[in-house]
Amino acid sequence: MLEPPVQSRGLEAAAHTRRVQGTQPEALPDLLLIERVRTGDDPAIEALIRRYSRRLMRAALSVVLDEERAEAAVLEAYLAAFSDVNRCEPAGRFAAWLTRLTFNQARAQRLGTRPAGPTAPAADGDAARALEHSIAQLPEVFRSVYVLRMIEGVSGIETAASLGLHETTVRTRLFRAHRRLGAEASRRAQITAGLFEPSAACVDRLVSRALSRLHHGTMLTSFAAPP
Repeated sequence: MLEPPVQSRGLEAAAHTRRVQGTQPEALPDLLLIERVRTGDDPAIEALIRRYSRRLMRAALSVVLDEERAEAAVLEAYLAAFSDVNRCEPAGRFAAWLTRLTFNQARAQRLGTRPAGPTAPAADGDAARALEHSIAQLPEVFRSVYVLRMIEGVSGIETAASLGLHETTVRTRLFRAHRRLGAEASRRAQITAGLFEPSAACVDRLVSRALSRLHHGTMLTSFAAPP
């Protein structure tokens, strides 16, 4: 079979580039969005924040058990990531890298402060809040693994990368979390939607505050093309 002329291949490549450029940011894969972030593209930054805020808020809440401090930790993680995306992990690891940054920020938020207590169940007996209360009472080392694996649905391999753990350690901690929660609570946690989920207002604040801070040059490094 004859190959198309070089000019034809060039036109096809140009048409593909135009289609990609015309695609809405939220529909683009991480790798292309990261390339846009390197140029300081606001829609790309917003798309990534909206894509990962639920996961990162859940990760932060599993450490600090306080929405305000969790939101602050997630914001700092985004600022650290978007101010120097050249430090980003290879393709396929961006989500784990962001999650690792968030855990580090959440732990920093926790240092030197009195640990937050688990949020009490709602007075009306709301099942989701009661489950959150039960999960919040797990030791942090079990709780963080449980939230990522069972609530957010992250794979064991990626959870290990996110937390800086061996995959065997993740499996062991998850098993112990299940035992502490009990079979019925574990079953209900897997089928209950919205556990530790941030509100739309929370995500909007993260977008607004991150873009504002980045525009005002509060970070140490500026956007730059990859070396």
